[in-house]
Amino acid sequence: MAVFVALGAFLMTLAGGWTAQRVTDRRHLVLGLAGGLMLGVVGLDLLPEALQAAGGEVFGVPAALLLFVAGFLLAHLVERLLAARQASHGGEESNGRAPEVGLTAAAAMVGHSAMDGVAIGAAFQVGGGMGAAVALAVVAHDFADGFNTYTITSLYGNARRRALTMLFADAAAPVVGAASTAFVSIPEGLLGGYLGLFGGVLLYLAAAEILPEAHHEHPARSTLLCTIAGVLFIWLVVGLAG
Repeated sequence: MAVFVALGAFLMTLAGGWTAQRVTDRRHLVLGLAGGLMLGVVGLDLLPEALQAAGGEVFGVPAALLLFVAGFLLAHLVERLLAARQASHGGEESNGRAPEVGLTAAAAMVGHSAMDGVAIGAAFQVGGGMGAAVALAVVAHDFADGFNTYTITSLYGNARRRALTMLFADAAAPVVGAASTAFVSIPEGLLGGYLGLFGGVLLYLAAAEILPEAHHEHPARSTLLCTIAGVLFIWLVVGLAG
């Protein structure tokens, strides 16, 4: 059953990527929506789960929040290092962005989608009701995952072929993750730490890259409305799953 549900996540991820690809003539709206989706996922989904799963504190601060900040700084460091290395070798960037950053971020999305599949499998092991609730959340927000994976990869100047490759990898990841639960079990604390770290990475990409790019050439009210719509969509998904 877990693998069957994960196939639904596979299709929703592809649908999200297809949507991002088809509306390239409205790129600022796509980026505005992607930024809102990512902000919603971080603030309304990843961080609450991370704080609940990794409940320990380090010097008075929840471990999940420390890893969240570490993820933000890590994303910033990786982007700067890759951009500096490419510039020193005379390579060209896309609007000042290193394509490797887009691939790295998309790879992180793939890893997150695999963990979604693991969550589905673990929830069905607990019980059918728990499995159905988790499956609803995962399948619904995998549309956003596919949308963001394709958008991030393309934003950093990667070819369409690479963006599609990362999209298909992201779509297949939940299926692989769900199937793996028959053999392995991930400790809750480790999962919480991962969610915190990944949340920091996503917040950096949304706040420092995607949203500024969305408003760079088209500072329109419609772009802002798309961002708000992305946040509200994730809120709706989290509310229905709860």
